[in-house]
Amino acid sequence: RYFLVGSNPAETKYRVLKIDRTEPKDLVVIDDKHVYTQQEVRELLGRLDLGNRTKMGQKGSSGLSRAVSAFGIVGFVRFLEGYYIVLITKRRKMADIGGHAIYKIEDTSMIYIPNDSVRVSHPDEARYLRIFQNVDLSSNFYFSYSYDLSHSLQYNLTVLRMPLEILKTETTQSRQDSFDIFEDEGLSTQGGSGVFGICSKPYKKYVWNAKLLEAVRSAVHRDWLLYIIHGFCGQSKLLIYGRPIYVTLIARRSSKFAGTRFLKRGANCEGDVANEVETEQILYDASVMSFSAGSYSSYVQVRGSVPLYWSQDISTMMPKPPITLDQADPYAHVAALHFDQMLQRFGSPIIILNLVKEREKRKHERILSEELVAAVTYLNQFLPPEHAIIYIPWDMAKYTKSKLCNVLDRLNVIAESVVKKTGFFVNRPDSYCSILRPDEKWNELGGCVVSTGRLQTGVLRTNCVDCLDRTNTAQFMVGKCALAYQLYSLGLIDKPNLQFDTDAVRLFEELYEDHGDTLSLQYGGSQLVHRVKTYRKIAPWTQHSKDIMQTLSRYYSNAFSDADRQDSINLFLGVFKPAEGKPHLWELPTDFYLHHKNTLSLSQTRQSYTYWWTTGVLKHLPLPFDEVTCAENRRKLTVKKFHKYEEEIDIHNEFFRPYELSSFDETFCLAMTNSTRDFMPKNVGIDPSPFTVRKPDETGKSVLGNKNNREETVLQRKTAASAPPPPSEEAVSSSSEDDSGTDKEDEGAVSQRSTPVKVTDTGDNTKITENVVQATKDVYGVNLSDIPSEDDLAIYARFVQLGQSQHKQDKGSQQFCSKQPLDKVINLVPISSFSQDNIYEVQPPRADRKSIEIFHAHIQAGRGNMQPLGRDDFLMYREYIRNRYM
Repeated sequence: RYFLVGSNPAETKYRVLKIDRTEPKDLVVIDDKHVYTQQEVRELLGRLDLGNRTKMGQKGSSGLSRAVSAFGIVGFVRFLEGYYIVLITKRRKMADIGGHAIYKIEDTSMIYIPNDSVRVSHPDEARYLRIFQNVDLSSNFYFSYSYDLSHSLQYNLTVLRMPLEILKTETTQSRQDSFDIFEDEGLSTQGGSGVFGICSKPYKKYVWNAKLLEAVRSAVHRDWLLYIIHGFCGQSKLLIYGRPIYVTLIARRSSKFAGTRFLKRGANCEGDVANEVETEQILYDASVMSFSAGSYSSYVQVRGSVPLYWSQDISTMMPKPPITLDQADPYAHVAALHFDQMLQRFGSPIIILNLVKEREKRKHERILSEELVAAVTYLNQFLPPEHAIIYIPWDMAKYTKSKLCNVLDRLNVIAESVVKKTGFFVNRPDSYCSILRPDEKWNELGGCVVSTGRLQTGVLRTNCVDCLDRTNTAQFMVGKCALAYQLYSLGLIDKPNLQFDTDAVRLFEELYEDHGDTLSLQYGGSQLVHRVKTYRKIAPWTQHSKDIMQTLSRYYSNAFSDADRQDSINLFLGVFKPAEGKPHLWELPTDFYLHHKNTLSLSQTRQSYTYWWTTGVLKHLPLPFDEVTCAENRRKLTVKKFHKYEEEIDIHNEFFRPYELSSFDETFCLAMTNSTRDFMPKNVGIDPSPFTVRKPDETGKSVLGNKNNREETVLQRKTAASAPPPPSEEAVSSSSEDDSGTDKEDEGAVSQRSTPVKVTDTGDNTKITENVVQATKDVYGVNLSDIPSEDDLAIYARFVQLGQSQHKQDKGSQQFCSKQPLDKVINLVPISSFSQDNIYEVQPPRADRKSIEIFHAHIQAGRGNMQPLGRDDFLMYREYIRNRYM
């Protein structure tokens, strides 16, 4: 059998999973749900090792050997033979939200579970394995151990702030049967030393390995379940006079009706549309990490294909195949299902920005517009007017060709009206300065204002035909407008306006272009053809030749490789399940029947033509139904109680990791894209503000070694941000009884943990620093040594040992602590005398009357006004003289 040993980051708590290898086709996974200490795990593995040796006393023929070291389980999959386990063997940190790390999968390993002795071979197994591995898990798949990536920040923090009275009524599960998504962010109980942690079920639409985990979900502890999303994740640091503001962009691609450009168009029978991506921009002040004490803001928008039954026939080999409507839908059944999903998740208003062409010589894109208008008009008849779907048609292609019109100016007007209607999320009330000096635009802002801040209600849904180039530019303009409001709400700018050619907007534009390129490659097979600079009409002449190459690349991918990619996606997501006696995946003429379930069986329930929304949704609008406190939503939550001094909820140890020997060069927050280092021009001595408009030639390229090629610049910045994979947060190691192939795999595991070679040149980095920051000698009067001395390294190593020994407590001491109230043992006293002291407000300490009198007397003495001496003063002075001189 295989033994999977998983640990927490500090390697003080362990769980063990046993996988039986004697079953040829069934998966037998045993989880004892016991939490082991390091000593107990060593003893357990030692006993297993001893019991499985062929000859006692021969260490060379050990029965227990490490097969692979990994960072998590993607899932279990079976084709025609036995099960495989998919493990994450390499990862890279991509972002940090409130101390919760988000990782990108860099490499995976598939291990066949059954023993060779019981293996039943099948001739088509290898082909299915190749198709499955055609989904490149190292390309834009992301996960987090402690943050729910399938939900928005607004949902996660709304659930976190649920009233305590509701939590007390919930059934608090035992310690071993529950797990906290926000391990470090509990809710304090009144008068006690306990904190509540809340975990919600992931939103299945954006989880890509849900089918792979289905086989073990009920059998194993939830700590083993790692949900991954597909899309994009990028983070950059905006430095405002040294204050770090993290700008994060997360794109979640839907796993429903997923596929490639011409093979997946429109919607399926359940209202899921092709190329549906939810993009969330998160802004927070990184000087305060905690979700409860920090300042966090987010804005969500969606892109997706037009929700109708339509397709394009690619057998004609035309660059733009004709659009055909596959089914008549007079009662907008599929559009109703789609918008019902959106009302549940986002609330109202739903705003549709339709960018397809309105005027054409030959009717092509206009077919979609006409059908969409009819569907929205029909559905709006039954909604209350205040919650009606808002439809904004705008022919972006026509405006682009016109020399008189500025596309981005018009988009900016649309963006302002959209953000005013939906509002955005921020987790703190309006700052005093915005109340004192209110802005006209701020007062007109929509959304829902609550005591803890603001909530976004409703969402913008943008579409063109492909939802790639035009959509990305429109989303960037709306995001830029929302970013201005987010910065204003955090008190970082005095007016909610951002100009082009500022460091802040250039940084944001770079993030959005990387986001657009990634999503375009996933769906269309090439990078963006038209970028923001194209629509601003400032793109260099070399850009046109690149656009032609991207168009050809997209055409080639759609014509020759998309069918294979579609098969891989269908197999990976479990849309197609191989079985004996059924046609193989490559024998199917089409996958239409796999995605449209109503073609295989008739639905028992029929949706109403007039009341097309889910029961209960309309009652809570404009708030999204998923975020309101009701019995149905409470069933999705798991509540767990912690002691407030437990290691699991210690955010300081989780983020700073004092038990690890770390290097500044490898620290993610120092290596990530930085507005000062990567975008601020050299001659910036006068105004270093990221909100100052620069000249077109004053770009970050001049700082980055005068690179002419944009791709090289982006590559250099991306590689600079790639920190080596730190030790596992959920390190999973598999042990097997047989030794075959162990040495080769073990070498791979060792090399994976070694520090990777840096792509960027050290010399370039030094030049960058000299251009932007003053030398250490000029500022501090001393030069920092290049290499720390041996004494300094010894002190640092001693510090790390102290951090490690802090976690190594035996069971006896833990039991002792649990018996005595820890409030008396650990008594932390704040250093500052200020009862409330943070970056937003200061509450000075209260001085008693005697202290005030002494202070006034001190001031008067400084001015020469001496107070007459009293009898007590003479007695004190006489005593002093006697003790001093007599």
